[in-house]
Amino acid sequence: MAVDTAHPTRPAGPSRRGRRADALPRMSRGRWWSELGWRYVVAAFAVVYAGAPILYVISTSVSAGGTLTGSNRLFGTVSGENFAALNETRFWSWVANTMIIASVTAIGTVLMGAAAAYAFSRFRFTGRRVGLTSLLVIQMFPQLLAFVAVFLLLLSLGEVVPALGLNSRLALIMVYLGGALGVNTFLMYGFFNTVPKELDEAAKIDGATHAQIYWTIILRLVAPILAVVALLSFISSFSDFLLAKLILQSEENWTLAVGLYQWVSDRLSANWGLFAAGSVISAIPVVLLFIFLQRYIVGGLTAGSVKG
Repeated sequence: MAVDTAHPTRPAGPSRRGRRADALPRMSRGRWWSELGWRYVVAAFAVVYAGAPILYVISTSVSAGGTLTGSNRLFGTVSGENFAALNETRFWSWVANTMIIASVTAIGTVLMGAAAAYAFSRFRFTGRRVGLTSLLVIQMFPQLLAFVAVFLLLLSLGEVVPALGLNSRLALIMVYLGGALGVNTFLMYGFFNTVPKELDEAAKIDGATHAQIYWTIILRLVAPILAVVALLSFISSFSDFLLAKLILQSEENWTLAVGLYQWVSDRLSANWGLFAAGSVISAIPVVLLFIFLQRYIVGGLTAGSVKG
């Protein structure tokens, strides 16, 4: 008589491994929410909080009424009248002035700041520590304290060199360069220190001069921080109002910030439609610059913060 040696069948039911598999997703979901999920909620709130004013300005720019009260209903009317009306003003002249001032300031800030940071990082000379400390101390004082001094200095300087006096775009560029030199030098100084000095020594052995090392080796390695400094300098000078209003006095020399302000400075004749249309167009260069340089921003701001 044959004996059945097969194992008896167990009643169907979840196995121990199956129970573990079922419990794992529930535990993972709770951990995901506590560690990561709440960040999505915060990010969504931040996007809505930042995006609502932008939508409101865009809606005002395409509103034919030209008032903010007519834009309570977003995109209730869509018209290009405000954008067409910009051609009848000095708006495009202000755009050209702003782009020239911001571009020259950004290029000059990068060249001057990189040269100063390279000197502080690579050379040892008398007054080096005092110079670094002085730059740091000067940056502690707000620029508002220097407005009166800047105005009186340009007023006196304009009597000798008119190109560097009041109502001069060149004078405004010089003021921007002087104000941004200290903080940008410190920002680039930390990044320059992350570049190994052995590269300089190897290049010197091959017969390279300091100028060749600086222009062909160092600047290529520190390209991220150069892009970040150029971006920050461009944005700060592009959107500045106080210094531009103080120095530029004639309408043909105004920047966008000063020109757009004049359209809404008088409450009785404020044209918010033109102001919103000009604001939308003036935001395009900054957005494009951010998109073009976004891969440099994070690396350029953080790499010099760690002592290597």
